[in-house]
Formats: sequence, C-alpha cells, structure tokens
Amino acid sequence: MALTMNTETLSTARDRRARLTRDAVGVLVILAVAVLGYLLFPNNLALLTRITAIALLVLSLDLVTGYCGVATLGHAALFGAGAYGAGIAAAHFGITDPIAMLAVGVVAGALAGLVSGAVVLRAHGLPQLVLSIAIIHLAHEAANKASGWTGGSDGLAGIMPDAVFGLYPFDLWGRTAYVFGIVLLIAAFVILRQIVRSPFGMLCRGIKQDPLRVRAMGASVHGTLIRMYAISGAVAGAGGALNALSTQVVGLDSLSFTLSAEALVMLVLGGTGSLYGALIGTLSFLWFEDVVSAANPFHWLTIVGALLIAVVLFAPKGLYGSLAALLERRGRTDR
Repeated sequence: MALTMNTETLSTARDRRARLTRDAVGVLVILAVAVLGYLLFPNNLALLTRITAIALLVLSLDLVTGYCGVATLGHAALFGAGAYGAGIAAAHFGITDPIAMLAVGVVAGALAGLVSGAVVLRAHGLPQLVLSIAIIHLAHEAANKASGWTGGSDGLAGIMPDAVFGLYPFDLWGRTAYVFGIVLLIAAFVILRQIVRSPFGMLCRGIKQDPLRVRAMGASVHGTLIRMYAISGAVAGAGGALNALSTQVVGLDSLSFTLSAEALVMLVLGGTGSLYGALIGTLSFLWFEDVVSAANPFHWLTIVGALLIAVVLFAPKGLYGSLAALLERRGRTDR
C-alpha cells in the first residue's frame, strides 16, 4: 500500500512538473513572438497592440465556447463594456491611472458577462445564438444613444492615461502600450491555464460533453456557466481596456457584430478548446488580413474567405488542433 501511494505521489509530481513546463514554454513563446514583432515591425506597434487586445477577446470567447460549448455571436459586448468602462472612467471621472483604468475595464467586462450570460444561458442551440446576436445589437444601440457618455457615433475621446507607475508614458510610437499589452496577455494566459486545468475547468468541460450527467452528479450547470461567463467577461474587458489605453479613443466598432463574428472566426481558425489555438488563430487571422488587404485592397476579403474555407475543409480542428493531432498520431506510430 505504501508503495502504491509513493507511485501515485511520484506520478502526480511528474504531471505537475510537465504542466509547469508546458506553461513556461507557452510564456516563452509569447515573449519570443512579442520581441520578434517589436524588432521586425518597430513602426507598426499599434497593429501589434491591437492584435494583443483582440487576443484577449478571443481567449475569453474560448472559455465559453471552446470549454463550455456555449454558442455566442455577441461576445464583443464584453470587450466593448471594458473599453467604454475604462474610457468613461478617464474622460468623465478623471481616473487616468492605467492600472485603475484596467481594473475598471475588468470589472465592467465581468458585469457585462454576468448580465449577458444570464440572458444567453436561458436558451440552447439556435435560440441561444439569436439571443447573443440580439445582445450585441442592443449594446451597440445603447452606446450610440448614450452619446453624452460614450460620444455616440463620433467616439469617446479625451482619454489621456498617465504614465505606467509614473515612469513610462504612453508615447506616440506605442512602445509603452505594446509592452503593457504583452505583460497583460502573459498574465491572463498564465491565470487562464490554471483555471482550465482546475476542477472548475474540468467541470466546464464535462458540461460541454454531457450536461445531463453533470447535473445528475449534483453540480449546478447554470451556476458554473454563469461563473465562467463572468471570468470570460473580465478577460474580454481587460482587452477592451487595453484597446482604450492604446488608441485613447473608444468607438462603436468595439461593440460591433462584425467584431464578434471575427472573434469566432479566429477561434475556429486556431482551434477551439485550447488557449494556444485562440492565440494562434488571432495572430494568423489579423496578420494575414493586414498583409492581404495591403497587397490587394479591393479583393482581400475574397482571399481571406478562401483561406478560411481551406482551413475548415482540410484542418477542421483548427491550425493548432490539427497540428497537435498530427504530432500525436506520429508519436503513436513511432512507438
């Protein structure tokens, strides 16, 4: 019996070390890509910061769609809530400390996640999708009508964040915003890796696979999904706040259906149910979109559409999911 316990302890320790190693590798890859982007595109840091902000949105979408199986096309409402929360705090209440603005965006996104989750989770399947679309349109119209607070169609301007820790001002070249965004992305990635591997994260995966069985075990399916929606909203709100900090203006495009749909496309492109897939899908889509639109301004949407069709047909698990499956099959063959 003692030998069995020692074996189990060693196995648990090995698994923990393996997980920590994978997390460390993930962080190092993010850092390497960030440094490479900084060195290769020093004059286009605004685009790289935008990619970082959208990556947070796609990560948050992966939490509810990839890990919980909740279909939504209105997730930009959470991103926009964070952007407008941080922007309104700065423009109307004089809260210009970047960390405080980020905190406001996170709270606003989490609250928006609670509200939208309570609505979306009342339905299943196609009605759930329709509810999510209704939410993003309602949020867009509400922001447009509340022009005294949001600036309406002209956008919310007058956002002037202070220097980070009083030392690093948001410069014209976007260096501070880019570094701030990368640090935020790494922090979110590490936290979310812990969440999706925790018992709570495993419960969410179980709900996606068989909610009836999870309910029969005595777990609260609705309560679990609401909590994950709130966490997802906090991550999306952080992305929105980063976008407000970097551009110093918040427009209605932060609450657009187009942004919600593109976020879902990026997630499918990279692979659902994987944080790595969300990051790869975001980077691939936005980089490809920027390159193709510059090379062919009139037909770039056709080229992007052809790429997405090819990925869905030949890599149905997404870029990361298909590559991981291929490596796993080769590993089995080598054994």
